[in-house]
Amino acid sequence: KLLTMKMLLSLIALLSALLLANSAPPTCYSRMLSLSKEITESFKELQTSEAVDSCVKMLPRLYLDIHNYCVLAKLRDFVAYPRCERVVEVSELKEKARSLYTIMISYCRRDLVFLTDDCSALENPVLPPIEPS
Repeated sequence: KLLTMKMLLSLIALLSALLLANSAPPTCYSRMLSLSKEITESFKELQTSEAVDSCVKMLPRLYLDIHNYCVLAKLRDFVAYPRCERVVEVSELKEKARSLYTIMISYCRRDLVFLTDDCSALENPVLPPIEPS
């Protein structure tokens, strides 16, 4: 009976630790990383969507790597792109890009480490191969 009680207490402690780990607030870095991935994915979906305006095909390429110093210029250029103002999805994407830029240059400036300044890597990214499922 004592062994069962110890196992039960251990299980409760383990579950409590997992619950706390999953409920931790996001760090600046994790927020930048998740927002950049969200923006990149939304851009891909927008480019492949058939229901959007033809101007979307002319938008500057939007692959983001928050470790590349050139990402700041990429975000500025995308937000300032003068076309597609009437396409709601583009406006929403520009707002997310503006938010990421603001987070990177003000709130999380000290948490950010640039590993490269290779601007061509943002134009022609080398993506990992897709693994078959």
